Amino acid sequence: MVRLEVLTTVIIENGVKLKLNLIDTPGYGDLINNEHCWEPIVKYIKDQYSIYLRKELTAVRERHIPDTRVHVVLFFINPSGHSLRPIDIQMLKKLGDIANVIPIIAKADTLTMEEREAFKHRVRNELQENSIRVYPFDHEDYDDEERELNSQVQAMLPFAVVGSTKVYDVDGMPVRGRQSRCGMINIEDPMHCEFVPFRNFLLRTNLHDLIDTTAHTYYESFRSKQLLALKESSAKHQQQQQQTHH
Repeated sequence: MVRLEVLTTVIIENGVKLKLNLIDTPGYGDLINNEHCWEPIVKYIKDQYSIYLRKELTAVRERHIPDTRVHVVLFFINPSGHSLRPIDIQMLKKLGDIANVIPIIAKADTLTMEEREAFKHRVRNELQENSIRVYPFDHEDYDDEERELNSQVQAMLPFAVVGSTKVYDVDGMPVRGRQSRCGMINIEDPMHCEFVPFRNFLLRTNLHDLIDTTAHTYYESFRSKQLLALKESSAKHQQQQQQTHH
């Protein structure tokens, strides 16, 4: 069973405080029968759009509506070295229609550099073959520099990362990393993993674009569908009332 756990944290980037809501989904893909295991996750994302829309439509609207919309989904891929599981493809298709999705290879230190590159290439091909939308995508109004930057990131996807909460002393310098059989893996060394380019992309260069894309693409699409359904329902109700009076 998929659970959703919301953790609120504050980080400081370039002197600016960022309040982040992190939604973890323990249990995803763990069952023998994983059919429809994506439903609670998709429902949660849509529920946040509904909450925002309701507040937007109230007669006395708050000046600042608390925004709990999901601005990005970090989709962690098992470092199998083979290919995406059918459940992952199904999940990515569902998510790509309603939110920004960034694919990431977790525990990338379990793969050699050659295996990592081959796996990345295979995943990119599978995403393309299955018409799965992943972030970032090109906008018509992008200039050459922005398109070039996007191409560089798209060529790097999925980001291969290694996580660690431990700090080690390496030659008198504090290093956040993992101790493996092959030695120390410094997660902030781009030669070891892509954590730093991923962090820069997520929190520095593309943070505002993720928020804008959520508001103007995904939320706007949800909002239009909901308002249209509301309009049709109201018209139907009116028609029924008129028929009753006649």
